[in-house]
Amino acid sequence: MYITVPCIKYDNGLMVPSSHEVVMELPLAVFVNGRHALTAMVSPTMLEEFIIGFLYTERIIRKLEDIESLHIEKSKEENRDKKEKVDGVSPLSASVLTKDPFSIMLSGKTVLSGCGGDTSYVDADRLPKIQSDLVTDVSTIKSIMKETLVSDLHTRTGGIHIVGLFGPEGKICIIEDIGRHNALDRAIGYGLKHSVDFSRTIVTCSGRLSSEMVRKCLMANIPIIASRGATTTLAISMGKQAGLTIIGFVRSQKMNIYTGAERIRNPE
Repeated sequence: MYITVPCIKYDNGLMVPSSHEVVMELPLAVFVNGRHALTAMVSPTMLEEFIIGFLYTERIIRKLEDIESLHIEKSKEENRDKKEKVDGVSPLSASVLTKDPFSIMLSGKTVLSGCGGDTSYVDADRLPKIQSDLVTDVSTIKSIMKETLVSDLHTRTGGIHIVGLFGPEGKICIIEDIGRHNALDRAIGYGLKHSVDFSRTIVTCSGRLSSEMVRKCLMANIPIIASRGATTTLAISMGKQAGLTIIGFVRSQKMNIYTGAERIRNPE
């Protein structure tokens, strides 16, 4: 997930040769039924879960069993050995076959590590509504957010986002990636592989809650998403329309519940 690189550290007027841990970033090209569906800049871990989650939130598949095969390998490009020496990791390529050979997006996407690039067009009227009777406590939101943010990798590098998926029994998984969208897809992919009932889950996040984060939760029927960071107006509008609970700025004894407050109890 990271490598140590040389740098010059400036501290209190002094410039000293040193080193620092830096998170890895590599391109992953995904082909579905022979057509390019996605190129994402990702952290080199849990790639199968990422691909499954992405295909699910893009509705290329409706369930895990829709995948006939999934293979990931190093890209066969020129000068790969030289690139490996520089980056420490090779570009990757994934090939997916689905049971429906015509299941594919209209055009390939590019998702950058900064969560920018091309993203799905958001038509709020066509998004699914949340179907869940899940209710939780303020104390639970505070507790799982605190658990999510404990990260040795973030302490070392300061360069990753964190997404947690929690159920009635507690933590299902906590995912780290250079992009929060990637991390959420990984968490959803992990849930699909482990037959998780998403209607009974809560997502936590270290970064901003954008419309794309909300859209992915709606596609998976995840009823609550909470973050240490801010949210956006479009995310709030989509959440309100679809019945998603959105919580921002979960810090210490504070949080902002923007939508779906009926799911959050305050027993104090």
